Amino acid sequence: MSDQWLRHCKLTIEGGSSGVDLSELRIRFNVSQHTLQSPNVADITITNPSAQTIQTVKKEGLTVTLEAGYQDNPGLIFKGQIIQKRSGRENPVDTYLNVIAQGGDQAYNHAVVSKTLAAGHTYKDQVNVVYEAMKPFGITLGSIADLGSKKMPRPRVMFGMARDVMRTISMSTGTSWSIQNNELTVTKDNEPNAGSAIVLNSRTGMIGLPTQTLDGIQVRCLLNPKIGPGSKVQIDQSSVQEAKLSADYTAAVSNAMLPSTADDGMYKVLYVTHAGDTRDVPWYTDMICLRADGGGPIPIGLVSKGISVD
Repeated sequence: MSDQWLRHCKLTIEGGSSGVDLSELRIRFNVSQHTLQSPNVADITITNPSAQTIQTVKKEGLTVTLEAGYQDNPGLIFKGQIIQKRSGRENPVDTYLNVIAQGGDQAYNHAVVSKTLAAGHTYKDQVNVVYEAMKPFGITLGSIADLGSKKMPRPRVMFGMARDVMRTISMSTGTSWSIQNNELTVTKDNEPNAGSAIVLNSRTGMIGLPTQTLDGIQVRCLLNPKIGPGSKVQIDQSSVQEAKLSADYTAAVSNAMLPSTADDGMYKVLYVTHAGDTRDVPWYTDMICLRADGGGPIPIGLVSKGISVD
């Protein structure tokens, strides 16, 4: 276990002929990571940048890269394209520069597939076609789950928005796709990513107690860049606080849809929020999890959010 002290935060905004490193200023951020088949979002505020820095970012800023964590385990938590830059005053003394960015925004909105695959191709071949369409927009190939070895008996014409083609592939293979830090990734719906589980308890940074809710098992810990959608975490099962059922007649359905807990304490992370402030208290990773074996009902809250889990 690494030491969780001495915060680390590195923020760079690139574009044009150079980049701007804003790491020494006060930085507040909120980054959401998910498998909603839509871009991740980062909301970042920099306090008291110089007028020259503000103008440079507003004119040339295109891509934002944010690393965070602790000195012993820093990691990339967001990389994407800026969609809004604004500045102003928080109070009579302090100014701010706010950046809203989306991960893989250009690839998601502009990548188009136009290719025919011969008979005998696989789902992995289809994913590669989508990747080639997204590649010109700065997307690299990330972790791709095992999509099986099935060979298609007929040719397939692939035409349309890359995101729509990828969504069809995911529905056919029981997977979820997303763009994580400009990487195209595909994860199994009922399995966590490969690798050992991240143990969460009071000694490794867990804050408070995990709680069973209609959205899933909610957990908070000190900011950990290694936790993302699809990660496997291990929680002491006895620490999970069970939800209180409603005795109302109309609540029968919602009671039945509460996510079940895992006897072995193994959970798959579905939705992650990293929130931090380099000059104040917040430095947390909040996550929503389901049992890693894919068992139990699909939480109503996740269905309403559009998160694919099965």
